[in-house]
Amino acid sequence: MPFLELTLPCSQVQQPRYEQALERVGALSVTLADAHADAPDEQAIFEPGVGQTPLWDDMQLTALFPDGTPRELLLHALQAADEGIDWSRAAFREVADQDWERAWMDQYVPLQFGRRTWIVPWNHDLPPGTDADDAAVVRLDPGLAFGSGTHPTTALCLQWLDALADEGVLDGSRVLDFGCGSGILALAALKLGACDAIGIDNDPQAIAATLDNAQRNGEDARLSAYLPDDAPAGAYPVVVANILASALVELADVIAARVAPGGYIALSGILAGQEGEVMARYAEAFDDLRAEQSDDWMRVTGRRR
Repeated sequence: MPFLELTLPCSQVQQPRYEQALERVGALSVTLADAHADAPDEQAIFEPGVGQTPLWDDMQLTALFPDGTPRELLLHALQAADEGIDWSRAAFREVADQDWERAWMDQYVPLQFGRRTWIVPWNHDLPPGTDADDAAVVRLDPGLAFGSGTHPTTALCLQWLDALADEGVLDGSRVLDFGCGSGILALAALKLGACDAIGIDNDPQAIAATLDNAQRNGEDARLSAYLPDDAPAGAYPVVVANILASALVELADVIAARVAPGGYIALSGILAGQEGEVMARYAEAFDDLRAEQSDDWMRVTGRRR
């Protein structure tokens, strides 16, 4: 069935009042979006910390009501629900019903990184003509994944792993995915030749997503995931940490200690301009530090001294 859609601008401070009033008058759903999503300096929100629900300063709020809801009566009801809100800014339109889950999933298509690595939604096949026998395929549920390969930070790490595989570095190696999110990087390493991998993340939801994706990809026997305090000790020949630059700097000693002598490291989640501080911090323990850029994001790689 179709719906009546109401949209209006909303600030972070106002959001709880708006949402509460809309729910009081029978909104079927309330969603929030960045009001400046197309602006060059838009305020990006990536993975929140545990228990955090970050919001944009300025938002567009959208609410759905049953088809046939009288607009004037709805505005009167909203005014009665909270007289302190200027509901006259609300805009209405009719929205046709659709398979929302299918519409969401259809946004995702198989993506290739480097020569062999493919990230493929569970409901898709490899593109025609792909050498399936040589492809390293990771299948993800975009609804569960914290990282699906679409962000430049993840793409930079996948490309690095693919290149390591071409050099034979991953063959039989153990891999640590520090800040594993969906487990996408650990899974890619396994598909590219690593013998086993572990993921570490401070969010229990990320641990659950990693383990779910490991099972989906038939890698639950070779991939384990832990909260930081539960992770086993040890150093690894290959370590990838796709977190934020501030965390990379703060945790430099912890991360460096996880890389075996002569081992390889990739650091990502770094905005252009932040790479200098990261490289300076890791220069204490790593040689051959190099930075590579994709869009506004950087990846730093090196070898453990």
